[in-house]
Amino acid sequence: MRRHAESRRRPRGAARGFTLLEVLVALAIIAVALAAALRGAMSLTTNAEDMRMKLLATLEAENRLLELRLARAQLGIGDSRSDCEQGGVVFACEQQVKPTPNPFFRRVIVRVTRSDSDRTLAELLSVLPTN
Repeated sequence: MRRHAESRRRPRGAARGFTLLEVLVALAIIAVALAAALRGAMSLTTNAEDMRMKLLATLEAENRLLELRLARAQLGIGDSRSDCEQGGVVFACEQQVKPTPNPFFRRVIVRVTRSDSDRTLAELLSVLPTN
């Protein structure tokens, strides 16, 4: 009798396969894994762009300080702000010249931000002679 009950459940030549529920669960697992991978890739892309902007801003700040050092011009105390470009990106460069205890030197701070935001990307400080 037992043998007869088993044959009713599954015909002899029937192929075994996955049920619709098993296929849907597998698709849901794959969808979650792909979404996590996509989020990770987007995070890496965003981080790479931020690092590029910081690198370009640092290069611009270094260039500004080198220009001041090589120009050997009289450094007047005060603040100035201007647009500057590095690598095809427009930045806003702020330069502060402050006195030091030694009257023959000035403290120069160069701060670089994106022209469309106030977030500081690079800030360098140097002490330069007044000439």
